[in-house]
Amino acid sequence: MISPSVFFSVIILNWNGRDLLEECLDSVLAQTLRDFETILVDNGSTDGSVEYLRARYGDRIRLFPLDRNFGYGGGNNRGMEAANGTWVVFLNNDTQVDPRWLEELSSAASRHPDTAVFSSKVLNYFRRDEIDNVGHLLYPDGINRGRGRLEKDRGQYDREEEVLFPSGCAAAYRKDLLDAIGGFDESFFAYGDDTELGLRARLYGARCLLVPRAVVHHKYSATTGAYSEFKVYQVERNRVWVMLKYFPLRWILVSPFYTIVRMSYHMTAALRGRGASGRFTEQVSAWRLFRTVFRAYRDALARLPPVLAERRRNRHLRKIPSGEFTEWLRRFRLTAKEVAWKD
Repeated sequence: MISPSVFFSVIILNWNGRDLLEECLDSVLAQTLRDFETILVDNGSTDGSVEYLRARYGDRIRLFPLDRNFGYGGGNNRGMEAANGTWVVFLNNDTQVDPRWLEELSSAASRHPDTAVFSSKVLNYFRRDEIDNVGHLLYPDGINRGRGRLEKDRGQYDREEEVLFPSGCAAAYRKDLLDAIGGFDESFFAYGDDTELGLRARLYGARCLLVPRAVVHHKYSATTGAYSEFKVYQVERNRVWVMLKYFPLRWILVSPFYTIVRMSYHMTAALRGRGASGRFTEQVSAWRLFRTVFRAYRDALARLPPVLAERRRNRHLRKIPSGEFTEWLRRFRLTAKEVAWKD
């Protein structure tokens, strides 16, 4: 039996996040706009999440329990395959959404019919006047960070405007765009997946717009931890793959220089106990930080042939000249200091 079409398919990925699910799902199910379906993909949880979801929500959500953890991209891809919506919205399970969240995204879609990607305004769950992200910024070696992160929300991002790409925490993509360019790269597993998909969409010619009235509150890194070795490894390995897959050749050639600059800021931040590097060295050690980054680069380069093969296969998707990419790096530039010195 074919399910009826809806305007939004909200896909929520869960892995051992039972304690996060009630607040997230209740806020989604309380939306003022009702033309949506809720798809919950469980990535092989062992904490009783599936049993809890069946007992509490029944047929109010579409539940897809997987037999193992397929990662962020793999889990979301399986949800996307089942989606009936005109739009697919990827939402983290560590969020609480405003009641008018989908209504505002729907309004934006009607006012901007040529826009295929929307970014929500994501605020800190625990400090409601602090910005988590309003789209993302990109550093010239492939690392990315939330735009506006840790700034006080004074209304400085309260106008609809173009952003580079949305955070995977709350990202809306038109389904026909995803059908054309494909879903997430499952080899990433976690972190950088949203960058990879966002840049692929931009190179295809899709525009991304911030919808500031579509508000989401986010418990930052509630699933994997903000300063874990896992996160450091995934972020550094995957940013190399992003760069090799999508950056113009001249930017790839100069990227080592930008990485050296960024790492010098990271070292200074670690010594002064500032930013994510400082927190990591306080909680773990500087030696393990160095070892984790080295292992990330080793493993990134070990997969160089298939990554370059993907770059060649994706050439047919490119509708944007390399000069436009350079313009994005100018408009949506992330600085080395901001990467290193902010949590």
